[in-house]
Amino acid sequence: MQEYAGAIHIHSRFSDGSGEIPEIASLANEAGLDFIILTDHNTLRGLTEGYERFYGETLCLVGCEINDKENKNHYLAMGIEKTFSTRMPAKEFVRAVKESGGIGFLAHPFEKRDSMKEHPPYPWTEWDCDEYTGIEIWNHMSEWMENLTEQNKYQAFMHPLKSIAGPTKEALTKWDEESMKRKVVGIGGIDAHAHRVNLLGFFEVEVFPYKVLFKSIRTHVLTHHKLDRKKGEEGVKKGKSMIYEALREGRCFVSNYYHGDATGFRFFAEEGKNVYQMGDKVKLTKNLKLRVEVPEVVATIRVIRNGELYAITEGLKGEYEVSEGGMYRTEIFVNKKAWIFSNHIRIE
Repeated sequence: MQEYAGAIHIHSRFSDGSGEIPEIASLANEAGLDFIILTDHNTLRGLTEGYERFYGETLCLVGCEINDKENKNHYLAMGIEKTFSTRMPAKEFVRAVKESGGIGFLAHPFEKRDSMKEHPPYPWTEWDCDEYTGIEIWNHMSEWMENLTEQNKYQAFMHPLKSIAGPTKEALTKWDEESMKRKVVGIGGIDAHAHRVNLLGFFEVEVFPYKVLFKSIRTHVLTHHKLDRKKGEEGVKKGKSMIYEALREGRCFVSNYYHGDATGFRFFAEEGKNVYQMGDKVKLTKNLKLRVEVPEVVATIRVIRNGELYAITEGLKGEYEVSEGGMYRTEIFVNKKAWIFSNHIRIE
């Protein structure tokens, strides 16, 4: 498998971000990202105006963030060619994205904040809908704002990367619960806007620049083939298909780059010469094992089964015999800090 790390959930000047797309993509290239996915609110201008291409080593893809008429139920839609009306109920635009061949993820679905009236929460409420691809289990900007208080706001502003602790228990619990019913893919997002604020009436500062957030929450995908950066439109088309297929299938994991580069992490099931990746389904046999490999640094490896702790190991590797079926995933902590969250492997 080939591994590519990217940043998802980014806004440009086509909605409420401050950056031009070439500028954003160039910063992503400098940060070493293999891909980014833009999700401006209710518009695909980045796609229709030709910005979906390689910028250096970075593939820039364009989706959009859809919401209902109450500005709730935000949905990260990807792989679509047209937008859908904000007058549509959430269930309808989720279905429309699926029927058009796209994929979609519930954005910051558990927001509750009340510290800033000008920035209310945008939670997901339509939980009886079951046609979405997955859930944004970790969102940098959402977590930062949820944890903001009058006492910590200056510290949080000065150290935006340090203030991110990990996905909430509510998000992980709901993800596990829904995954026991059907495949629900977990991704991470940065929700980057790079808002510019005027201070004292005469100079402007950028709040959370893109280049800063590109060093936080990343989603890594595993693909069957390499990205071809030299084949122009054909390379873009194939790369887009590979990345979206990996996200659709759940062959991906989420990491916080601030605590280390997670490239090389692996979680898979093994039976003899047969290997099963995240997102796969496999039948339980007496020879089936789960394996975890962590890049470079000794870490705490937690194996989760159906939302409950199944095993815990300290080190660079873990090998676990499986005696019962269920939905298995892993959580990796380094120095007690949340670092990596895998997607599930379903064992029947």
